Amino acid sequence: MKFTLSWLKSHLDTEADAARVADALTRIGLEVESVSNPADALRAFTIARVLTAAPHPQADKLQVLSVDAGGGPLQVVCGAPNARAGLVGIFGPPGAYVPGPGITLKVAAIRGVESNGMMCSFRELELGEDHDGIVELPADAPVGTAYAEWAGLDDPLFDVAITPNRQDCMGVRGIARDLAAFGLGRLRPLAVPSITAEGPASIAIDTEDAAGCPALYGRTVAGLRNPASPAWLERRLKSIGQRPISALVDITNFLMFDLGRPLHVYDRAKLGARLVARRARAGETVLALNGKRYTLGDRMTVIADERAVHDIGGIMGGEESGVSADTREIVIECAYFDPDTIALTGQALGLGSDARSRFERGVDPAFLDDALAIATGLVLDLCGGVASAPVRAGTPPLASRRIAYDPAKCLALAGLDVPEETQRALLERLGFAIGPDWTVTVPSWRRDVDGAADLVEEVIRLHGLEKVPATPLPRAAGVARPTASPEQRLERRLRRAAAARGFCEAVTWSFLSDKEASAMGGGSWTLANPISEELKVMRPSLLPGLARAAQRNRDRGATGVRLFELGRRYLDEGERPTLAVLIAGEASPRDWRTGRARPADAYDAKAEAIALLAAAGVPVERLQLVGPGGPHWHPGRSGQLGLGPKMVLARFGELHPDTLRALDVEGPLVAAELYLDAIPARRESGRARAGYAPPPLQPVRRDFAFLLPEAVPADKLLRAVAGADKQAITQVRLFDVFTGAGVGEGMKSLAVEVLLQPQDKSFAEADLKAIADRVVAAAAKLGATLRG
Repeated sequence: MKFTLSWLKSHLDTEADAARVADALTRIGLEVESVSNPADALRAFTIARVLTAAPHPQADKLQVLSVDAGGGPLQVVCGAPNARAGLVGIFGPPGAYVPGPGITLKVAAIRGVESNGMMCSFRELELGEDHDGIVELPADAPVGTAYAEWAGLDDPLFDVAITPNRQDCMGVRGIARDLAAFGLGRLRPLAVPSITAEGPASIAIDTEDAAGCPALYGRTVAGLRNPASPAWLERRLKSIGQRPISALVDITNFLMFDLGRPLHVYDRAKLGARLVARRARAGETVLALNGKRYTLGDRMTVIADERAVHDIGGIMGGEESGVSADTREIVIECAYFDPDTIALTGQALGLGSDARSRFERGVDPAFLDDALAIATGLVLDLCGGVASAPVRAGTPPLASRRIAYDPAKCLALAGLDVPEETQRALLERLGFAIGPDWTVTVPSWRRDVDGAADLVEEVIRLHGLEKVPATPLPRAAGVARPTASPEQRLERRLRRAAAARGFCEAVTWSFLSDKEASAMGGGSWTLANPISEELKVMRPSLLPGLARAAQRNRDRGATGVRLFELGRRYLDEGERPTLAVLIAGEASPRDWRTGRARPADAYDAKAEAIALLAAAGVPVERLQLVGPGGPHWHPGRSGQLGLGPKMVLARFGELHPDTLRALDVEGPLVAAELYLDAIPARRESGRARAGYAPPPLQPVRRDFAFLLPEAVPADKLLRAVAGADKQAITQVRLFDVFTGAGVGEGMKSLAVEVLLQPQDKSFAEADLKAIADRVVAAAAKLGATLRG
C-alpha cells in the first residue's frame, strides 16, 4: 500500500513529518517497508528560461542555447527539436545526476562547442515517457526555483506492508483512522456530497447471485465528457506508480487507493437494457481490460447484460464495455462481493488486480451508498453531466457483531494493566461502540475482529507495545530437565548424521502439483484454496522437492549433488515423519587412478540408508531386504529395508525413468527414504554410557565359499551363517560373487568372511571345526553346498 505524506494529510489533520509518521505506523503494527522522497533525486534541477537559440556550427541537428537558470546566462548544447528562445524548461547543471540515462553531467565540449549542463525531458528525469523534446513549463514558472519544489514533488512516499487481516487499511483513509486513534492527529470528516437525481437510471440493475454478490448498487450519469484528469488527480496517481488514463478511469482508481473502495464504470452505450450480477456459465469467455481473454467457470461471479459478460466480478472489467474518449453516458457500479468467491476466482484464472486484493480481504459492506455518492460527485465535477437516482439491488451483509468484553482480559492476556477508561477511549477512537456493560459493537470495516482477544490486541497496539513488561517464565528450582521429546532427539541425531556424511540440508515445499504427486503414487490431501495450481496437493513423498532442487543445482554446473530433508509426508492415515536423502550425478569425482568419475548407483543409496538407520539406533545387523522399492522406483535397482516383511524402515535405490520424466529432471537419481515413525523406540537405560570393555582375546577369521541357486538372495545366506553359532560368530561379510566357468548353470558362488570371537579361552582346532560344520549345515538348509 503506497501513499504520500500530503495524501495522508488530506485525511489526517497533523503536523507530523515523514519520520514521525513512519515511527507511528511501525508502533501500531503497520510495517513500513520504505520511505522515499522523489524530490531527492531532483534537488539539483532548476527551472530555467532559454534566452537565445542558434544553430550549432558543426552539427545540423544541434543548437547552442543561452540559458538563464537564475544565476546568469549559461551556454548549453541541445538536440531537442522544440528548443527555442523563450521556452521555460528544466535545467540540470554540471555535477547533477540524471536518473533516466544514468549519467552525471559535467562541462564538456560537444562537436567543439562547450556545454555547461543540460535541458531535460520528462523521460530523462523519470517523470514520464515523453521524450519528443525538452520539458515545456508554463511561461510564468519562476526561473531559478528548484523544479521538484515548484512541481509539488517534494512529498515523501510511504510503502506499507498491509497484513491480510487489516482490510481496513487498504485505503489511505483507513491508515489515517489508525494514526488518529494512536494520537498522531485528528481524522478529518469525510465529505459525502448530496447528489441531485435527474430521473431514474437508464438501465436496470439486479443481482441473481446472492452468495457471490449480495449487493449491487449503481446509477447512470449522462451528458458527460471523459477528458484527461486535472493535475491534482494525475499527481496523486503518479506518486504511487499508477498511470493516469482518463478522468473516469482515474476517479475509480483514486477512490480505490484513497478509500479502499473499488468501483467500476461502464460505457452505457455498449450495454443492453439490464446489468446483472450472476454466476458465469461454464465456457463463457470475457476479454478483460488487460487484453487477455479468460474462460470462466460456473462458480465465478460476473457482471453481464443480455448479450455477454462485461466484468469478472470484483477483479477486472471487460474491454468491450470500457469507457473511452467518446463516452457520453456511463453506469457507475458499486458492489459488495463475497471474499471467498473473489479469492477462488482469482486463483482459478491466475488473475490478480488491486480490486481483487481488496475484495478478497473484505471491503466495508456499509460503505456502498456513500462510496457511490462520492464517485458520482467526482464524475459530475470533472466530467459534467447529470446523474440518475441510485439503483440498489440486493442487501449487503450488515449484521452487527457484538462482543462481551471484560477489561481485565487486557492484563490476563497481554500482561499490561491498562485503565478501563483508557481502553474505552482507545476502542472508541477506532470506531468501536461500547455499552455500559462493556458489550462492544464492532464497526463494519473491521472484519478481522471477532473475539475478546482481538480487542485486547487493539488496545495494546495503540497503548504501546513497548509498554508490555518483559516477564520471565517461572523456572523450577534445581537442574533443568530435558524438554526434547524422543522424536525431537531422533530428528536432531539424524540431522547431524546426514550432515556429517556430506549431505546439505534442503527445505522444500510441502505442496506439489497433481502431476508430481501422481508420479509418487498420488496425493491424499488436496488443498481447497491453494497458493497456485502447482502447489495444491500435500506431498506423499519428499523426493520430488529434492529432485527439483538437485536439478536446479545441476543446471548451474554442479556435477555431484547430495541433499537431505527431514519433514513430513501426508498420507491417508495422517502425517508421517520422514528423512529423505538424494544423490544426483557423481558419487565421486574423477581421479588419476581411473581417469573418470564414478556415477552414483543404488548401492550408494543403500549404504547411506543403512548408515542413517544405524545413527537412529536401529540394529542394522538384523536388517533384511524385504522387497523391491515400489512402482516409482527402478525395478531391479531398488529395495526395501526392514526388520522383517511387516516392519519396513526405509526404501532406497534409483528412481524410475517414468518418475524422472514426470518430475522433469535428468537421471539417474538415487535416493533413500527413512520412515522415522516405523523405527522402534530405543529403550532408555540411563544417560551414562557403558564402560569400554574390549574382548581380551584375538578374533579368528574364516572364509567359506558356497554354491547355491541364483534365486536365493545373498542376504538369506548371511543371516543363516550368522545364526549358526550366535555366541562365537560376531560378524559375517560377503566379499565375492562369481558366476561362470566352474559354476553350474543357474548357480552362483558366494564367498563370505566369518569373524569368530573367543570369550574366556582361545579356540582349539576342534572348536573351529565344530563351528565350521554348523556353518555348512546352516547353509545347506538353503540348498547351498561348500565349494571345493
